[in-house]
Amino acid sequence: MLVYIVRRILLGIFTTWMITVLTFIVIQAPPGDSVSRYIDELMAAGDQPAVLIADRLRSYVGLDKPMHERYLSWMWNMLRGDFGLSFQKCIQGCGSFAEKSVKEIVQERIWLTIVLTGFTVAVTWTFAVPVGIYSAVRQHSVGDYMFTFLGFSGLAVPDFLLGLVLMYFAFAYFDQSVGGLFSADYVNAPWSIAKVRDLISHLWIPAVVLGTSGTASLIRIMRNNLLDELAKPYVITARAKGVNPIWLIIKYPTRVAVNPLVSTAGYLLPSLFSGSVIVSVVLSLPTMGPVLLAAIRQEDVYLAGFIIFVLGVLTVVGTLIPDILLVIIDPRIKYT
Repeated sequence: MLVYIVRRILLGIFTTWMITVLTFIVIQAPPGDSVSRYIDELMAAGDQPAVLIADRLRSYVGLDKPMHERYLSWMWNMLRGDFGLSFQKCIQGCGSFAEKSVKEIVQERIWLTIVLTGFTVAVTWTFAVPVGIYSAVRQHSVGDYMFTFLGFSGLAVPDFLLGLVLMYFAFAYFDQSVGGLFSADYVNAPWSIAKVRDLISHLWIPAVVLGTSGTASLIRIMRNNLLDELAKPYVITARAKGVNPIWLIIKYPTRVAVNPLVSTAGYLLPSLFSGSVIVSVVLSLPTMGPVLLAAIRQEDVYLAGFIIFVLGVLTVVGTLIPDILLVIIDPRIKYT
């Protein structure tokens, strides 16, 4: 197993390096540059002397150097823990522009992103696995047809559309805004027990929107895989010998049917960091998704590059972890 893990780690490092190269090339591919956009926005906001700092900013970003030198400088600084400056508009929509470090911007959003996505994942798995087992065991029952209908509906309806509909009904019929993760009184308030309670009271709304399609998909996967296992001879033999039905389903076919779910669990790591971009914009969620979208649109090399770099690392790690877990769960799987 050690050789297998080392080989996969080395392959993951190479893959991550390729991600950084492609990311750096793609971000700088459009015409223009981040400094020019930043200066234009400053001048449009009435800051005419801003053009005086253009040369300094271009030198800092490295626009006076070849692309390969800029890439090497960017990678070297990241390895040292210096993620660079961002030239984005104030994250909270304050209407002003300022040079902020990438680390500060990420720290403003990362914990709320992890809390929201972690809560969504917990709700999704807690609901999807038992329902998938029930639908397989009670095939063609009323409950199975009901969950099948809900499952296909969840897969068919886009998350952002569900969010818009939920926002409309909440505001039109309950006079309540469902955007954001905090009430207006707690958006800029310091952390306290009351603010945590307010956060918890708002979490269920984006969790339902973000988790609908994922829950529906997991239910269908679990149901179909378990149905295949229940029809195999070892299950029929165990039933004929009088094994307790509940113990039989949980101990044997469910362990095999859950393998595809485990293999996809690693892809949750990138979502823990980024969140759903479109849903976050629609619901005004303070997660990393809108930050990444704005950074790419503004060609903010340091901010967008760092976020995509982290997403690449989490994707590689998230692919390695399920591979190891599958070998532990199912001894039939070989390292080759």
